[in-house]
Amino acid sequence: MSTGSYEKSNWAWQFQQWQKQVGEWWELQLSRFSPDFPGGSDWSLPAWLSSPVLFFIARVIFWVLIALLVCWIALQLMRRFSPYVYSWRNQLHQQSEKLTTTPDRTLSVADWLARSHNAQTQGNYRDACLCLYRAMLQQLHDSGHVPQQPSRTDGEYLHLVQQFPQSSAYQRLLITHQQLCFSQTPASRSLFEECQQAYQQIKQG
Repeated sequence: MSTGSYEKSNWAWQFQQWQKQVGEWWELQLSRFSPDFPGGSDWSLPAWLSSPVLFFIARVIFWVLIALLVCWIALQLMRRFSPYVYSWRNQLHQQSEKLTTTPDRTLSVADWLARSHNAQTQGNYRDACLCLYRAMLQQLHDSGHVPQQPSRTDGEYLHLVQQFPQSSAYQRLLITHQQLCFSQTPASRSLFEECQQAYQQIKQG
């Protein structure tokens, strides 16, 4: 017997068993109120209840109810745990801000590279990429090509580095900074390796 025929007969057998049990239970209930109720072992449900169409509709209703139940549970879980998720994201953002801002002095390129390395060894590829970005800005400032200004945006930096020999490497770090800070782009190891390679190109140039 093939697997398909087994499954089909299994469903039919289960439905027949359920039908038989319901019929016997109903016959028992009627016999309590009417001892003369004509019963027999061959008693069964009406023919319309055995319709395959009715059985299909019952299955559809069953799975729809299951889907609604799962959606309701998921919604309740989201409502319950969303404050914790938002709190966790805010903590990550605050940690990133602390990492990529200078409290009392201007960090050197070597300082930013050391921070990037530490973050990378801890698996924190987001902060590792952001530190490479800050190292790039500091290097531009130290070389005198593009002095840092607090009001300068990534778009302005992109415009200023267009004429540089390693413009594509600068663009890689600037665009990555925008993606990590203003979108839902995940920070992966491969992304960090791309940023690291871009910084090496800038350093060599």
